[in-house]
Amino acid sequence: MKDLIGRAMLDYDLNPDTPRKLWVAYPDGSRDEMPVATYFRPWKQMPFQEEIALRECRGKILDIGAGAGSHSLVLQEDGHNVTALDFSPGAAAVAKRRGVKRVLNEDIFTFSETGFDTLLLLMNGIGLVSDIAGLKTFLAHAQTLLAEGGQLLFDSSDVSYLYDDGTPRPEHYYGEVKCRYEYEGEETDWFTWLYIDQTRLQHIAEAAGWKMQLLFEDDDAQYLVRLTRDNRRKTS
Repeated sequence: MKDLIGRAMLDYDLNPDTPRKLWVAYPDGSRDEMPVATYFRPWKQMPFQEEIALRECRGKILDIGAGAGSHSLVLQEDGHNVTALDFSPGAAAVAKRRGVKRVLNEDIFTFSETGFDTLLLLMNGIGLVSDIAGLKTFLAHAQTLLAEGGQLLFDSSDVSYLYDDGTPRPEHYYGEVKCRYEYEGEETDWFTWLYIDQTRLQHIAEAAGWKMQLLFEDDDAQYLVRLTRDNRRKTS
């Protein structure tokens, strides 16, 4: 897939005052602008759930889907041992340019380093699993990356409001959203990004042997959770 999001980050990093627009487009023809500056925001501009998540990080940390490295930089500046991982070569290059000490351009599903105390996915980074089946696969893989007593921190949201106007829900889970990036006259292939509601997430997590703790939620159905291994139960 074309690395348009990486290109957008590189362009912004080199020329932040030059206006360029990154779009997220949907099959119905609609699209939303994704302000590239969002990936570069400092601590004081981060939303409350991200501040909570960063404060809850501990030990050896893997920032998954690290993008331009903003969260890794905050953790690094606070003295944490953090590794930034992103599938986008452009994003990884930007994170390095911005001063993140350890950056890996890899696919989390084939990543095999172990012993992490915290796995972190912010800005709905859990969406990279694509769908419910991918979430189950990711939760199983996360077990192999975490040290004993480790934690998984991520935020997501319930997008059922998209159907409040009477739009029929799809046959698949409504949080499996098909989209693509558009940038500078180019577009990526279509891909699926997951938005998971709390109830379904808890059911899936508990079935896989995780305990879920809600750390934050707002009036717009956005939330932050911590998952830890529930050693009292066998995975199914």
